[in-house]
Amino acid sequence: MKLWLKIICIVFLVYTAVFAFKTPLIPGGMDVSTDQLQPGKNTFTYIGYNTHFDAANQQQQFFISVGKQYYCAEVLHVEDATHAVISVDLPDTLSSKTIGFYSNNDLDGTVYIRKSIDTDAFVINEQSNLGTCDPQVKTDEHSQFGYPFQIVIYETIRNLMWHVPMWFTMFLLMGFSFAYSIKYLNQSGRSEENSIAKYETLALLDRKAATSASVGLVFCILGLTTGSFWARFTWGDWWPNDPQLNGALVVFIVYVAYFILRGSTKDEEKRGRLAAIFNIFALVMMVILLMVMPRFSESLHPGKDGTPAFSAYDLNSTLRTIFYPAVIGWALLGYWIYSLVLRIRNLEIKNEEA
Repeated sequence: MKLWLKIICIVFLVYTAVFAFKTPLIPGGMDVSTDQLQPGKNTFTYIGYNTHFDAANQQQQFFISVGKQYYCAEVLHVEDATHAVISVDLPDTLSSKTIGFYSNNDLDGTVYIRKSIDTDAFVINEQSNLGTCDPQVKTDEHSQFGYPFQIVIYETIRNLMWHVPMWFTMFLLMGFSFAYSIKYLNQSGRSEENSIAKYETLALLDRKAATSASVGLVFCILGLTTGSFWARFTWGDWWPNDPQLNGALVVFIVYVAYFILRGSTKDEEKRGRLAAIFNIFALVMMVILLMVMPRFSESLHPGKDGTPAFSAYDLNSTLRTIFYPAVIGWALLGYWIYSLVLRIRNLEIKNEEA
């Protein structure tokens, strides 16, 4: 690999490692200390994340949305930057069962908490128009340089810089292996006068296919490992019954079978043809299991079966400035490792022939 590509790889990976941990999450709402609202005065604690609640801030607002109506809350006291005790008076009749909890100040912008709240104590009348305030809700993206705040994911969103680029790198390397296998089958079907040159060409193509697949398999293991850790801290299980997770494991097994097949015969020509055919099958299976089938079944992964894709759900401008260099850096690292392993194997072959 050329020197300038190596420099880009190192710079992007160092940049990713630094800002993946250094960049904070933007302010978000974690919870409210109540599961039920009643007519009259309701008192509860509003819990934020990376927020800047300040008892002395006269511009700070807390309010509740009911449908399209807003009810202003009174700040009883601020415990710290992320905990504020507030109260709100609600009438007997509400226009909707959809309840939202907001905070608003100059540092945090508007922070919204999503939570299922019991409203059975109220009469629901869609024509009700009893809102008590008209707050200025900021709908634009928060100006602070930070990762998006998402319930359940929280700080584990940083794993996006490792988990997803590793899978992209695996796809890239397996794609290389697939292309070399196609070339192998194409070359093996040609009749050439110089059989030695043909043998050397086929041997090199087979070696490139096996090398790129072996490095790709390493990234597959890394992707499974980082995915399992992510699942544990977001979905509560090291290996939930998710079609994309299960499909990734099957892909791993298929490529392990590819290398078992390669070791099943010492006949180089037979091994090369069998491996090339199986490698084509393996890539088709990978595409079906990881890109096609999860879209037609229930999955916890973003972008599957109605679940919003992370690009539309939580990939803000800050995350893009780190995520895209991470993808490029990991892809270059994968190709760099492939080129080094291939060079070592070529040298080993030369030493054996000497």
